[in-house]
Parts: sequence; structure tokens; C-alpha cells
Amino acid sequence: MRTVVSLMLIAIVAAGIIVSLSQAPVGAEAARQEGRLKQDDVNFGRYYNNRALEETGAANVVASVVVSYRGLDTLGEVAVLFIAALGVATLLRTKQERKPKGEVEQASLIVFTGCRFLFPLILLFAAYIFAHGHLTPGGGFQGGAVTASGFVLIYLGCRGRAVGAKQLSATESLSGLVFVITGLVGLALGGSFLLNFLPRGTTYALFSAGVIPIIYIAIGLKVSSELGGIVGTLAGEGE
Repeated sequence: MRTVVSLMLIAIVAAGIIVSLSQAPVGAEAARQEGRLKQDDVNFGRYYNNRALEETGAANVVASVVVSYRGLDTLGEVAVLFIAALGVATLLRTKQERKPKGEVEQASLIVFTGCRFLFPLILLFAAYIFAHGHLTPGGGFQGGAVTASGFVLIYLGCRGRAVGAKQLSATESLSGLVFVITGLVGLALGGSFLLNFLPRGTTYALFSAGVIPIIYIAIGLKVSSELGGIVGTLAGEGE
């Protein structure tokens, strides 16, 4: 499944590169050439601030821009992070160069106890960040970074208790697949990738803003898995 998601992301990125190199008009430039947008009316910052809440239902305007209006940019960021994680794994996790693990030096009792106490709270805080990204500042990338800090704590304070690489890989693949499928459904229904095709709900409610919370949760899980894999790979190499 991870291979399928990787191929889909590579194909989308390749299509974007081909369109860019072909110098075909896209976005605002294409709209101006087709007469659908006047030169004097182009002020995307004012447009987003005035219309984002009405059009997307997200109280966090940044979430509207990142996930809805400029969703392809977010897809590119996820692809870059995936390539980075793949590169780290390729460079460091080779069976030929893997050394046998020696006895792991245990952390002190205070650090070990703090690790066990704080790790669940860090995960809970990270989940709150990317589940409320459409309401408050935050989102998938921020929540994923917080989760990665929890993984760092595990490897430093609870030595010998590594997070399963297979579980991280499966979570990364499934969340990436949810992200891509959600975007393609919007493309099929409305002709726009990551189109907000679900009901927007009640503004400022947790279950609102259509597909934006779903996308942020998928991004949060994917970023968490990828950064957790990177941290695990580096920690394993250092042992």
C-alpha cells in the first residue's frame, strides 16, 4: 500500500512539474486570460480574509488557505516530507551496515518515570492540535511535530522501548491514502483537487468546515508517522 501511495504522489508531482515546464497558464493567470478575473480585482489576501469563513466554514483562515484554496501546495509539502523520510531510511537503515545491538544503558529513574507520564499527554496534545486545526492555530504539520517530540522522549527516557516501524509505516500509508482519495473525490465531484464537498456544519463547532478536519487529521497522522520513523531510524543508528 505504501508503494501505491508513493507512486500516486510521484505521479501528481510529475504532472505539476510538466505543467510548469510547459508554461501553460494556471490559476489567476488562466482566469485573467479567460476573462473570468480582472487585473484590478486580484487581491487574494483580502479575498481570503473576507470570504474564507463563508466559503469553507473554517474559523482558522490559514487552514482554509492551506487545505482548500492552496491544497496542491500542501500535497507538495507532504510529498517532500515523504521523500525526506525515505532518503533518511535509505541512507541509515541498510541491513549490510547494521551493527548488532549491545546492551542499552537505561535512563535514570526520574527520566524514565517522566517519559512514561509525559508521552501519553504529548500524544493527546498533538491530537488536539491537528483535530482543531480548522478552529484554532495549528494543524497537521504542527501536531505531527509535537508527536515527533514525544518519540524523541521515548528514545531518550524509555530506552529499549522503540515504536514499531511496521505500525508507523501502516499509519503513514493509510493516512496518505485518505488524503489523496479525499482530494480525488473533490476533483471528481467539482473539478477541483481537495474540493470541500462535505457539509460545512455549524461555524466554530468541532464537526464543521467539511473535509478540512479530515484532511488535517490525515496530514497529522502522516507527518507523525514520518517524523517518528526518522527519529527511530536515527536513534537506531546511534545505538
